[in-house]
Amino acid sequence: MNGVIVLDKPQGFTSFDAVAVVRGLSREKKIGHTGTLDPMATGVLPLLLGRAAKACDLLADTGKEYRASFRLGERRDTGDCTGQVVETDETPVSRERLEEALTGFRGDILQVPPMYSAVSVGGRRLYELARKGLEVERRARPVTIFSLELGAYDGEAREGELAVSCSKGTYIRVLIEDIARAAGTAGTMTALRRTRACGFSLEDALPLERLKELAGQGELPSVLRPTDSLFAACPAVSVSAAQSARFLNGGWLDTARLRLALPPPEEGTLCRIYGPERRFLGLGRWQGELGRLDFVKLLGEL
Repeated sequence: MNGVIVLDKPQGFTSFDAVAVVRGLSREKKIGHTGTLDPMATGVLPLLLGRAAKACDLLADTGKEYRASFRLGERRDTGDCTGQVVETDETPVSRERLEEALTGFRGDILQVPPMYSAVSVGGRRLYELARKGLEVERRARPVTIFSLELGAYDGEAREGELAVSCSKGTYIRVLIEDIARAAGTAGTMTALRRTRACGFSLEDALPLERLKELAGQGELPSVLRPTDSLFAACPAVSVSAAQSARFLNGGWLDTARLRLALPPPEEGTLCRIYGPERRFLGLGRWQGELGRLDFVKLLGEL
């Protein structure tokens, strides 16, 4: 089974739990995912099955979107409501003050990874150290917040919701803690739902129970999306049968012999390669200055 299943990950499951369940349902050994979601989080988790799993390291950072609920006045060791309270603060925060704090977190910012994360420091996962009560110095990392908006907010209860569009590697719970600090108080994340990832939205995602139903009916392949859907933003290049054979053997293609309906791609652009009958072959990289379309990876059916 080759392709993509877009899962609406349930709460309480790790991304690896989700992979294990779908592996059992699909009988496909090779399954990868496109970005970890914490157990408390729900939402869009594209799973790559079979040959599609080889695409994990080639996926562009198309950004992710979230809806995150938060509570001000407390901070927890995990950064979310699953942890222990380590700080409280009774400072009232108006909506205006909170809106003002948000302005400093749009665009390119630096974020220090939380101790409860899978980041490695000195060969050890941070969460392993955190569980032993240890804390180590972490280097701040650059991330980008494309959009950040405050939705509902109850100033009396000091609870609200954020809509966030961000780059890969952004920790929403850290973002909430930092925003709360900028607003003069403490904060923690109380819920997180990923609404978009790898170009897929919640409308594309299926609950785990629905996948189980389909698998029981022998219809799981019906919701399998083609591997090339992961690269819908990349330009498509159609090649002849002879060029297909060369590409399938790992050879580069002469751009002068390619028929392009559109202007040539920009230098270094990743392209989808299609053979006769619109058969998806894999990915190539446009090297116009060299007159070549270089082979990158086979991802289609052999």
